[in-house]
Amino acid sequence: MPHLWNTLPRPLIGLSPMDGMTDHPYRHIQKRYGNPDLIFTEFVRVERLIAGEMKLLRELLYDESQRPIVAQVYGTAPDAFRGVAVLLCRLGFDGIDINMGCPSNSVAENGAGAGLIRTPALAAEIIAAARAGVYDWQKGATAWDVPGLAPALADRVEQSHARLPAQYRQPRDVPVSVKTRIGYDHPQVDEWIPHLLDCAPAAISLHGRTLAQAYSGSADWSAIGRTVELARGSGTLILGNGDVADRADALARADAYGVDGVLIGRASYGNPFVFCAHTANPTASGPFVAERYRRLSIAREHLLLFEKSLSTWPGYAFQRMHKHLSCYARQMPGARGLRRALLQTVDAAGAIQALDAYLAYRDHK
Repeated sequence: MPHLWNTLPRPLIGLSPMDGMTDHPYRHIQKRYGNPDLIFTEFVRVERLIAGEMKLLRELLYDESQRPIVAQVYGTAPDAFRGVAVLLCRLGFDGIDINMGCPSNSVAENGAGAGLIRTPALAAEIIAAARAGVYDWQKGATAWDVPGLAPALADRVEQSHARLPAQYRQPRDVPVSVKTRIGYDHPQVDEWIPHLLDCAPAAISLHGRTLAQAYSGSADWSAIGRTVELARGSGTLILGNGDVADRADALARADAYGVDGVLIGRASYGNPFVFCAHTANPTASGPFVAERYRRLSIAREHLLLFEKSLSTWPGYAFQRMHKHLSCYARQMPGARGLRRALLQTVDAAGAIQALDAYLAYRDHK
């Protein structure tokens, strides 16, 4: 089976991994209506997964429609990365992505995520450990062979493995990539990126902000362009990320900065059409009105899938769907009232009732 990154178009336009957003239902909807070239899971802490925290498998749920799909993980313990790489291969993922860019205090201050920018030697150990785990799997390792893994979690992984299509149960090349930022408290691609390139990851996805910026200010695409120069001839693909409005914007940035691909993040909230060749203006009148209201039918599909696929998992709360519903309601006529009604719902039936009431009201205006 071909190497994941060799099967993708150039430039590729993908869905960026986003904690708390890109769960299984979100990815399914984005893939069905926008069809990004590549998608990533939410990130999962490797140490917690190895410790047997079963509910983390929820973040690794996917269906075959979402391929190619890359599992994103984070942490600081190389041994845990090695074991989790075996699990991810057994679960059938097309790639493994290591998060070295999360700016959250709870992540970075513990040395994970963007905290690894300050410890390049550890970052290199982690990449090597993940690759070693892939090699272990290629040589026959299963979840039951992962040291210290809780037996119940190993059993669950192997049950999922047995349900995979035949081609994903066979040993193959599962590439390791990295998602990071342009620096910690200031842009430092000339210092940080060469350390990563020395590890020869399959790809580096680069958010054009520092950890200190988090998501404020503007993404520095000139720093992303500089990374392309540093990576030239290395064999590592460079993907840019940050402030990308839609597919047309992504293609323009790929052309301007020479990246191999672009990831779209927040612009996809409530709008899977952001990946389409012709993205309708949701505030326009005339022929775009129908598509604007079509998003509410997609919201209905999304919330039903959310309830169906996640309600049996520990800690389930329909309220986690509220942020998605709020995004779908954005830019609708009377958005404030619709959003208020949706945020008061406690299950799919209530949310559907709120959507139907809104549409009935709009039809009679």
